[in-house]
Amino acid sequence: MTKDISFVDTHAHLDDARFDVDRKEAVRRAGEAGLKNIISVGCWDRKKGFGPLAGVLKEHAFIYAALGVHPHDAKDAAGDEPFDLIKKCALEWKDGGGRGRVVAIGEAGLDYHYDKSPRAVQSAVFIRQIRLARELNLPLIVHSREADKDTIEILKAEGAQATGGVFHCFSGTGETAEEVLKLGFFISFTGVITFPNAAQARDIVKKVPMEKLLIETDCPYLAPAPHRGKRNEPAFVVDTARQIAAIKGLSIEDVARITTNNAEDLFALRKDKEDKIKIAYKIRNSLYLNVTNRCSNYCTFCAKFKSYTVKGHYLRLGEEPDFKKVIDAVGPDPLQYDEIVFCGFGESLIRLDLVKEVGMYLKRMGCRIRVDTDGLANLVHKRNVLSELKFVDVISVSLNAPDSATYQKLVKTPFGDAAYPAILFFLKEAKKHISKVIASIVAVPGLDVEACRKVAEDEIGVAFRVREYDNVG
Repeated sequence: MTKDISFVDTHAHLDDARFDVDRKEAVRRAGEAGLKNIISVGCWDRKKGFGPLAGVLKEHAFIYAALGVHPHDAKDAAGDEPFDLIKKCALEWKDGGGRGRVVAIGEAGLDYHYDKSPRAVQSAVFIRQIRLARELNLPLIVHSREADKDTIEILKAEGAQATGGVFHCFSGTGETAEEVLKLGFFISFTGVITFPNAAQARDIVKKVPMEKLLIETDCPYLAPAPHRGKRNEPAFVVDTARQIAAIKGLSIEDVARITTNNAEDLFALRKDKEDKIKIAYKIRNSLYLNVTNRCSNYCTFCAKFKSYTVKGHYLRLGEEPDFKKVIDAVGPDPLQYDEIVFCGFGESLIRLDLVKEVGMYLKRMGCRIRVDTDGLANLVHKRNVLSELKFVDVISVSLNAPDSATYQKLVKTPFGDAAYPAILFFLKEAKKHISKVIASIVAVPGLDVEACRKVAEDEIGVAFRVREYDNVG
């Protein structure tokens, strides 16, 4: 391959024991074949956790990780241990520059071919991982084998459009592919499309738009036709790209460029976007601080599902900023702004400690502080946090509905029936500690705005704000 062609193997299992004898050589061959990055997928093991994958990442800087509980192992994933470990690794595994090494949750999903775990257990574990992906703002890598209908229904019910993701090693029908694309997910193909008996898979390749297509090896499994019978490895992803080029009538350079671009967008790998990412961004004369893209909820009306750009500012974080990065982004003269607002494309109070540290630092300088929040911080942190926010001048809480049933239709929340009462409590408690409290809604078509106003002004006694449906921000 020429030097200007690069590929991304979006699904490999380099922690597999079959690479123990020559892992470094296999990675070296991948680089020589033109691979820019590899996503190595770690499947949780009851005894080993994700230990083997940690060693792979330590050795090779251009390899990133996905972490999940495979449906085969769902039966072993009772309790919180595997999910807490995924979250811990996702937040702590960094490269030398502080970039997160965990770029996806998965592979997660359903496998009805082998049924190694009871189907109800598979579903429950899948749902937990979707919710974790939403919380961590990471895309999903979906495993679906002979279970497409249930897989798609669960993704829809859990608001997985919020995370985006990919159906890996796609083996479904054309109709399933259409449903996957409607969800906004990518579709990834392996060396299976090179097999003589894979006419249906090649026909689906024809129909999937290149802008929604990814390539992978799923190594050490599924070696493409030139290597059948051998252990698969990341370098062989080039053979899959070559087959796609033939099917689509494109050059392999075209396939490399497009699929690499797709992978970099989905998994936030593109470093050349880092200069465009805004931690601090100005709207009117307010300075907004974008400290996380994580959010427990999936609001059906959220603008980030269309674009991560707000008023010309690109807000998709490659990593969460620390105190120094936030203060550096604020600049030397924060008093020039009317207010400093904690509000980005995520729930700022998930990072309560950072909000307190930055907020109190700026408050001591004389800045006016505002926090925009979903009002669920007490549930997230499992304590009443309002007394810790006394430095805040204004807090705007997303009420979004006049009752719990309406709220849960508009907002996919992991807290269920507990969410709406918690928001009402948060608003009432905020009045004790913060001088100005606002309950806000987005004027979604069909929402009873006046009923929401009554809850805010008459029942709770706080100010009320209506935000335009097409102008969220």
